[in-house]
Amino acid sequence: MFQSLSEKLTNVLKGLGRQGALTEQDVTTALREIRIALLEADVALPVVKNFIEKVKEKAIGQKVVESVSPAHLVTKIVHDELVEVLGSETTELNLATTPPAIIMMVGLQGSGKTTSSAKLAKYIKDKLKKKVLMASLDVYRPAAQEQLEVLAHTIDGHSLPIIKGQGPLDIAERALKAARLEAYDVLILDTAGRLHIDEALMDELVQVKRHVKPIETLLVVDAMTGQDAANIGKAFQDQLSLTGIILTRLDGDARGGAALSIRQVTGCSIKFMGVGEKVDALEVFHPDRVAGRILDQGDIVSLVEKAIETIDKDESERLNRKIEKGSFDLNDMAAQLQQMMKMGGMSGFLNMLPGMGGLKEKMASQQVDDRILKKQIAIIQSMTPKERRFYKVLNGSRRRRIALGSGTTVQEVNRLLKQFEGTLQMMKRVQKMSKKGFLQSGLKNLFN
Repeated sequence: MFQSLSEKLTNVLKGLGRQGALTEQDVTTALREIRIALLEADVALPVVKNFIEKVKEKAIGQKVVESVSPAHLVTKIVHDELVEVLGSETTELNLATTPPAIIMMVGLQGSGKTTSSAKLAKYIKDKLKKKVLMASLDVYRPAAQEQLEVLAHTIDGHSLPIIKGQGPLDIAERALKAARLEAYDVLILDTAGRLHIDEALMDELVQVKRHVKPIETLLVVDAMTGQDAANIGKAFQDQLSLTGIILTRLDGDARGGAALSIRQVTGCSIKFMGVGEKVDALEVFHPDRVAGRILDQGDIVSLVEKAIETIDKDESERLNRKIEKGSFDLNDMAAQLQQMMKMGGMSGFLNMLPGMGGLKEKMASQQVDDRILKKQIAIIQSMTPKERRFYKVLNGSRRRRIALGSGTTVQEVNRLLKQFEGTLQMMKRVQKMSKKGFLQSGLKNLFN
């Protein structure tokens, strides 16, 4: 997420760290580089100009305290201004109305409306504990209604039964009646899109909105469209008075132009961001956390929240008991690797840790990514139950068989086993330290 922009901004700010005191020339030079970085990230020009002016106004004339470096001072100012551009505060989904609360999803074709509708339904169902009905008003795109029906089944949710030949307004009316009759808390209407904004599209959306009176009208925008997202947002805002925005494919957006432009141009808050293809890959948009990720400061709060959501408490306690007894085996290692995948894989994990930009670059250059985790899981799954429990039985012929069964090489199998042995050694040292007392033994025992 925002990798290109993040690298450029952090490099500019690190350059200030070599300065002894902050001068107007230092700030001017840094802001010139920041301006270029933002423009290359496809941020809208008016947004860039406003951003630079505000940072300059706050940075010039600031006294640099001895304990605070110029880089840290300007980084703090840039961070605060990024938060301001992204929306200052997290804007919650508004469902405060007599049920059903109607959410109308709008946007261009291909922006990810239907998938986002299902993701949002899952979020409301799982996190907010509300009963959700979904209905597709898209009678133009082939199999659009069937797609929503399949997604509803995937999330164990509910969708309005399809009746061929009905128009968007008829479907909306039927969905509203069904939601009231069956006591649904929330009704999500997935509207039709077009390849481009046209009068017919807007007229239809205006009619539907006037008829159902949704409490939320959410624009779904593909983050990969850059500053075009801001133009799309403004067009929809002018006609529909949007209440929020969902940015999709943000996990693949290395530039960041859409996120940094659309809120300022439309005046509408970004409420959610799509960070993957899976139905649970939807996150609440927190401006301060996103600003932290852009400046390579990490997002520990989101990491902890994700860990709490994905880690099975009973499984964790079972694993702790096995570690204490010294009976950690390859089954347990596979469980830990799968846990890492649930938390977004290696890249997702590193994105949330501060100062990991350089490490991510090195990993990318050496082609170290989530495929390694998948390979390691495949290797362990290709072993017999006995081999997973007693790894020392893995002789040469067994390793060749496992490599063949997992589609890997013997060298990759050997590397995994070496990693496993290293993990066992580390656990023994930690156990030894806990018996002696952590403060008495010191950190050095961990690496002896």
